[in-house]
Amino acid sequence: MSATAVAERPTRRAPNGGAPARRAVIRWALRLLRREWRQQLLILALITVAVGATVVASTVATDTPAPIAGVLGTAQDAASISGPPATINAAIARIERLYGRADVIENENVPIPGTLNTFDLRAQNPRGPFGGPLLSLVSGQYPAAANEIAVTGDVATDFHLSIGSSWTVAGRAWKVTGIVANPQSLLDEFALVIPGQVTNPSDATVLFDAPGTASAVQRATHLNFVSTAQTVANNNEINPETISVAAAVLGLLLIALVGIGGFTVLAQRRLRAIGMLAAQGATERNIRLVVRANGLATGVVGAVAGLVLGFLAWLAYRPQAENSAHHVMGVFQLPWTVIGISMVLAVAATYFAASRPAKAIARTPIVAALAGRPPALKKTRHLAVPVGLCFLVGAFLLLGSAGASGGNGNGMDEVVLGFVALAVAIVLLAPALLSVVAAAGKHAPIAVKLALRDLARYRARSGPALAAISLSTMIAVIICVASAARFGNVLDYAGPNLTSSQLIVYAPVGNIQPGQGNYPSPSGPTAAQLAAGVKTAQEIAADLGTTSMIALDTSDAGLQHASPGRSWSGQIYVATPQLLKAFGISQSEINPNADFLTMRPGLSTMSLMQLTYGNYSADNYGGRGGGGPNGLDQWPCPAGSCIANPPIQEISQLPSGTSAPNTVVTEHAISTLHLQSSVQPNGWLITVPGGLTPAQITTAQELAAAAPGNMSVETRNSIPSLAQIVDAATIFGLALALGILGLSVGLVRSEARRDLRTLAATGASGATRRAITAATAGALGLTGAVVGIVGGYVAALGFFRSNSLDTLSSLSSIPVTNLLVILVGMPLAATVLGWLLAGRDPSGQSRQPLE
Repeated sequence: MSATAVAERPTRRAPNGGAPARRAVIRWALRLLRREWRQQLLILALITVAVGATVVASTVATDTPAPIAGVLGTAQDAASISGPPATINAAIARIERLYGRADVIENENVPIPGTLNTFDLRAQNPRGPFGGPLLSLVSGQYPAAANEIAVTGDVATDFHLSIGSSWTVAGRAWKVTGIVANPQSLLDEFALVIPGQVTNPSDATVLFDAPGTASAVQRATHLNFVSTAQTVANNNEINPETISVAAAVLGLLLIALVGIGGFTVLAQRRLRAIGMLAAQGATERNIRLVVRANGLATGVVGAVAGLVLGFLAWLAYRPQAENSAHHVMGVFQLPWTVIGISMVLAVAATYFAASRPAKAIARTPIVAALAGRPPALKKTRHLAVPVGLCFLVGAFLLLGSAGASGGNGNGMDEVVLGFVALAVAIVLLAPALLSVVAAAGKHAPIAVKLALRDLARYRARSGPALAAISLSTMIAVIICVASAARFGNVLDYAGPNLTSSQLIVYAPVGNIQPGQGNYPSPSGPTAAQLAAGVKTAQEIAADLGTTSMIALDTSDAGLQHASPGRSWSGQIYVATPQLLKAFGISQSEINPNADFLTMRPGLSTMSLMQLTYGNYSADNYGGRGGGGPNGLDQWPCPAGSCIANPPIQEISQLPSGTSAPNTVVTEHAISTLHLQSSVQPNGWLITVPGGLTPAQITTAQELAAAAPGNMSVETRNSIPSLAQIVDAATIFGLALALGILGLSVGLVRSEARRDLRTLAATGASGATRRAITAATAGALGLTGAVVGIVGGYVAALGFFRSNSLDTLSSLSSIPVTNLLVILVGMPLAATVLGWLLAGRDPSGQSRQPLE
């Protein structure tokens, strides 16, 4: 026998260590994450909060719009029919003949005495084939007999009803058998009866299944108001999921910008350990994997924690969200697509934030890494500036294209793309701006000069930080500027209707007959009802303990803006001597030639205003839909019924509420133009110096309800004022910017720690080191505020320049106070906090410990 020696084949190994090396590096990165979780707590918290906020915000945004079931129930089609009962019955019969099974819901509009509100007397079968989602039983039972009725909770409260009560409404006596609700619209106030008991319906909804499109059904049924799932979806002009994803992208972009500096500092803290890893044969790819794996793991942990936190917050907020949206929302009725995208973006954001320092650390020579020397700084690419300017111009054009759609939701894609382009422009231009800041401090004191120089030197940290501060400031500025432009529109006036101390008691309108809806009697109120109205208003004022009651007289004078766009809104009352005296306006303050007095700032100088009276109607001269006759851009003003550019005087003492007499016609105009004044006041404005209480409001409504002629009461609504909106936006922007700024200053100063030790060794005092930190914070805050304000106005100018409703002149209402708070207050606060929190430089070892 002979033996043959077989040579053993050498094992082929990957040049970079292959999968075993990658697993070892990833395990080491995860151990470091567990050990250094305190150092990464801020980034983890930012990711967690961002994902959690996205979960809650996107859920509220997508669930708040009325669901399709709120219109269709379980049917495929719904027809809304209004008109006389004969017309409604004929349309119902036609639908049943064409499509068979149908679910009919009939409504008769009934006013709630003493208020401007109404409720529906509704006939619906609780076990109908399609209307199940539109009806639910809260307590008691559904009506089953002709004399039984069930009411919603609000109707029961308004009329003090309970199960078993007897109630007379619509001329009939009923027995209340239960409390019901429309789960798809909790604001829906109605009283439910069995089918056939609404004898004078004002409208009806028919649910049915029909083949074909809505237009085909309209042609077959001769009805104009037919809804399908497609038409209901198209009515939601703004897609909440798109807005949620855009907000998530912007928020996570801010986190990525902040995270770049955080991962850079973490990578430099591990520099000597990474050098040891490279000395043992690790490739650049392995070293990059260390930092990237850390970022990836941080993103995964933060995304999962954010999902759990967001879901728990949604469970806690769901009852309030249902009250705000006025319909029931399911526990797991979440936009899982948006949530999944936000979690993926969170992981991608931290991976991107870790990738940039990973490349820099991987290129560090082994000897420099073992010595703990950070990698050399790279010069900023000059191409970033022209590319950033291109994105800035693109954002301006995209937002202008969105504004050209008139704000009707058709330009939402352009809005999203415009803001993304604007954010990219700020990110690209931020590092270059730091060079400008450093050059501006060339002749500053030494501490300030060093701080500004370090911002330019360490722009890998300070550049993304400046971009993040600028973006957070820009969000606040856009809200402030857009709100000021909307609330500053003197034509379509916006804001609260009254103050908390004001109440309007409206005069009687006459008896409302069954089947007439909420419209007054054509004959108007009787003389007895008018006399009772005056007495009731006096009783309400006496009950409120005030003698300040102003009669609100009206005339046939009107105002209009003689061009397309926003038109005049608001009631015009007569400037009676009593009204002028009540607001402290003397006759000597009034221009004797003025036709109108107003508190709306800017109305007196607005061109193309017209005073209309008599039988004037814009519809007779081209209408208000788009220019006058023959394509003219403004309405004609015929003599005898219209005066162009009437004299308007601004009087600041007049009240500012949209329902209050903020604009009045003078007695000079009434006598000169022979205007027709009302015989009876339209209402009475009552002012209570100490403010109205809920009990006083209830008593006033009850007194108005008891008066003949259907009187009503109006009190302050829930619309916020301009100051409330811009103040909330300013506080949000400042808080977010200062938080980002505090982290960024810490990162920049930690990287310049060696320079601080050198300064201390050469005799620099603690005040000098504090001044450096304070100057760093102040410079970042001031630059971020300037960039944010400029970016906000770029967005506003781009959008409003071509908007048909809010023209560019709307931006003349500048929120000066809030912009000054951002421009001056934020840098000042950052400087003070930087000085106070700088402290003494911690004593460190000359060599960094191995980890």
